[in-house]
Amino acid sequence: MRRQSAVVGIGQTKYKRARDDLSLEGLVREAAHRAVEDAGITLADVDAFVIGKAPDALEGVMMPELSLADALGAIGKPIHRVHTAGSVGAATAISGSIMIESGRYDRVLVLCYEKQSEGNATWALSGGRSGGQGAGGTFAPWIRSYIQRSGAPEHIGWKVAVKDRRHALRNPNAHLRIDDISIEKVKESPMLWDPLHFLESCPSSDGAAAIVLGNEEVATKGPNPPAWVVAHAKRSELSSFPGRDTVKPQAGIDCARALFEEAGITRPLEQIDCAELYVPFSWYEPMWLEGHEITPGGDGWKLTDSGATELGGSFPINPSGGVLSSNPIGASGLIRCLEAANQVRGTAGDYQVDGARVALGHAYGGAAQYFAMWIVSSERQPTF
Repeated sequence: MRRQSAVVGIGQTKYKRARDDLSLEGLVREAAHRAVEDAGITLADVDAFVIGKAPDALEGVMMPELSLADALGAIGKPIHRVHTAGSVGAATAISGSIMIESGRYDRVLVLCYEKQSEGNATWALSGGRSGGQGAGGTFAPWIRSYIQRSGAPEHIGWKVAVKDRRHALRNPNAHLRIDDISIEKVKESPMLWDPLHFLESCPSSDGAAAIVLGNEEVATKGPNPPAWVVAHAKRSELSSFPGRDTVKPQAGIDCARALFEEAGITRPLEQIDCAELYVPFSWYEPMWLEGHEITPGGDGWKLTDSGATELGGSFPINPSGGVLSSNPIGASGLIRCLEAANQVRGTAGDYQVDGARVALGHAYGGAAQYFAMWIVSSERQPTF
């Protein structure tokens, strides 16, 4: 029987313009210190490190784990590097969990980051000869296809954008804070890629996130409640092949089915208390509700429209503000997993979901081809 892992420490850092002396290594080290402090340990107590980020081209720093090893006091210890496009943060969290489950390590520090102010994310994410359409230009036609397929009204995207930005106002770690956000403000913002307006799109930001994962013994001796990792899954598919459904990728369906089966979840809307979904563009909230079989096809936008996905609703999504409010690309997926753990630990503060016991953390990347998800719980073996 494999060991079980748990999140025992959490740390986040957002790059402040008033602190221009904060280096890339300093950004990551600060998040690491916060996580180990939360876990009641020091960096010297960590057995192994897992570092994840989006392509090195985003900062132009190749093999950053070399300098980070020194910054983190990891010289002479195992360091693993993970990269799966935008889903990398969640894939990194799962890699750390697997290392604990192997029984070889007691404490693993998972770190993800992006410092986009030192690079060129638009260039790195462009399609080469495609003319530099970027991520939004790739996803916009698929979003339009979803709207036509589902019959969703135009205001759904605006509604998600407003909801997540209002949630972000409760989160001190959110990178983007818009006090006067409204449906009209979103609707009147410039059109970037039809049907996506400027305020329906994620920011490009600097930040780092870290979690300490521990085994059963470490989890029960920590100073704060653990978030038990109940299940995790990763799936991928080719970015282009005949008949590929870009609105509802098969890899996303397979990943969710594997996750729910391992967790023993048969009715996600009833058995999961809240979710942190990777929503870089507002329409992906209803799209992933359907794409991961949380709701039946055509019902995702209806759940959003009902207000159920708001903080205080029956199925809160992104109570932290989500990717629409914080997007250090290489860390964005880990933040989703971290914030899910925050909820079941009861440490989310002003954006805490009352009675959160089971939470979903999720990320996707590439051309909607990489998926990584986990279920965390306040209980070691939750019953449904």
